[in-house]
Amino acid sequence: MSRTTTRPVDTGRNAALTVFGMGLLVIGLACLGWVGWQFFGTNIASERAYQEETAQLQQQWAEPAEEGEEPSRIKGDAIGLLRIPDLGPDYEVPILPGTDEETLTRGVGWYDSSVAPGEIGNFAVAGHRVTNGEPFRHLLDLDAGDVVEVETRDAVYTYELLGAPRDLTVADTDTWVLDPDPLNRSDDATEAIMTLTTCQDLFHSPDRSVAFAQLVGTENK
Repeated sequence: MSRTTTRPVDTGRNAALTVFGMGLLVIGLACLGWVGWQFFGTNIASERAYQEETAQLQQQWAEPAEEGEEPSRIKGDAIGLLRIPDLGPDYEVPILPGTDEETLTRGVGWYDSSVAPGEIGNFAVAGHRVTNGEPFRHLLDLDAGDVVEVETRDAVYTYELLGAPRDLTVADTDTWVLDPDPLNRSDDATEAIMTLTTCQDLFHSPDRSVAFAQLVGTENK
């Protein structure tokens, strides 16, 4: 009669594997949660912030302006509204001073070194292509001749794109696009130009897609 030998169960090893597996599961779920927040949660939060900034700005416009009042460069204080008709009839994004990450979660950022909307020189803005509201997600779909509208307290400025944003890519260190006259890479400005910048890729990239536009119309309010 044969005898069957039973090996003892290595409970310590099994417990360690279980803990390791649970750890991997938790890490995986955390990564999925982070990705979900970045691609969905930040958009929801930013959409609400856009609405709040727009409502606050319109309320300020409804109040009498002080004599000689100029666009504020105080962080978080919106200075205008950006509309791009070719991106949809409901496309409207607040424009805020600064291009830091916190500012870009609440709208499109206005470079502090650039001029105000409608002025001679370079009015430059930046926005995200993905996450945080994705205001420039479809910017690269635009073509030369498409218009960009900027509304301030006093006027609506209409700019016309000089080229397609997808046709010009620069490194994030190419600051000449913010020059007063970026078309000639000069500090001597003679016309009102608008520059729109965004990430060249949908995911993190040091490259920037850039579009230049010229002022073609001003409608005083």
